[in-house]
Amino acid sequence: MHICVLGAGVVGVTTCHYLLASGHEVTLVDALDGAGLGASFGNGAQLSYSYVAPLADPSILSKWPHYLFSRHSPLTLKLTPEAAQWTWLARFLQACNADRVRQTTLSLLRLAFLSRDEMTRLRTAAPLDFQHRIAGKLVMYKEKASLEAARRQVEFQSQHGCRQEILDADDCARIEPALQSAQENWAGGVYTADEEVGNCAAFCHGLLERLRKHPRFHFQGGSAITGAEVLSGQLDAIRINRSERLSADAFVLTMGAGSAHFARQAGFVLPVYPLKGYSITVPVAGLEASEAPQVSITDFSRKVVYARIGDDLRVAGRVELVGLDQRIPARAIDELKSSTAALFPRTAGRFASAALSPWTGFRPATPTGLPIIGRSPVKGLYLNVGHGSLGWTLACGSACLLAQHLSGEKPALDASAFQFAS
Repeated sequence: MHICVLGAGVVGVTTCHYLLASGHEVTLVDALDGAGLGASFGNGAQLSYSYVAPLADPSILSKWPHYLFSRHSPLTLKLTPEAAQWTWLARFLQACNADRVRQTTLSLLRLAFLSRDEMTRLRTAAPLDFQHRIAGKLVMYKEKASLEAARRQVEFQSQHGCRQEILDADDCARIEPALQSAQENWAGGVYTADEEVGNCAAFCHGLLERLRKHPRFHFQGGSAITGAEVLSGQLDAIRINRSERLSADAFVLTMGAGSAHFARQAGFVLPVYPLKGYSITVPVAGLEASEAPQVSITDFSRKVVYARIGDDLRVAGRVELVGLDQRIPARAIDELKSSTAALFPRTAGRFASAALSPWTGFRPATPTGLPIIGRSPVKGLYLNVGHGSLGWTLACGSACLLAQHLSGEKPALDASAFQFAS
């Protein structure tokens, strides 16, 4: 079967990998000339298989005024007239209940563990150079109440295969000496020893180069997808650059935040909304072990993550519901710089001399936090979308499930939680 994959982010290229392994002919189409150049390019670099709890959480309801009105809030909401934003927000708030969150977390954990195993298989079969390593991860908390909530989450997740520890501030600093200089009063942290990091953009590039060598694969870069031709309820073809027509036996939608627009062109509503985030990349070569971290760090209160990839420290954060505004305001980058300087003071000397590669991307999120994997309402169109901030973490598992579904194989896990629902 000839299958056309729409979108060359990390979800798109891994989907191609698994479809080829299932024996299909695959065409990958993207508006850009390479893979992983959109939301996958400057992400937080953490492969956090045990940290998959959704953004929708009961605590959001009590913190909503702070998130909306505090100038120090890590979340920004700019209300627009578009119905998609209001509908998404309403469903998001409905998802902020304890029972729903617990079920969502279990579904995401199962998918994350599948993804971890599939990533290991992929790397073992033919190594890719994307600065992958097992770094371990510390999530640091300033408030005792937040740490106690984390303790309850750790106890819950321990029943489902997660190996995590609650540590006091001193033990966290022993695991990651760079935290000893932090200008913070930590209550403690959660440590997961087997979490991983990797350069997502390098992974996408390397995997695409490997795919190009396959006789049943074709990459059509520089090809903006501008329309959908639906005949009798089935996607017959897509339009590229307005004038070109591309047909296939089946299509897989992996366009990230652009997926909702394509879905409307195909005649249905996809509950995916862009959550804007930012990152900087700080060069830390030459700094001592006590000056720049090797362990991945998450500052829970600031919602900022730190991941060491080679000689660089990737710093990423913020969640903004502002539509597809691609501007990078100085304020957002200054916040990342000041947060980094507060935790790792010696890195501040690298800010002035380095470009820092300021970046913004749009996490394609569903209200519940569950990605949508499988059939769409349109025949011939399949979905692998809506991973939010977990696209890098869940990519291999999601692609494996999608390929199994499309090929009629027995799924590696119960995928019912990821089905499309109108």
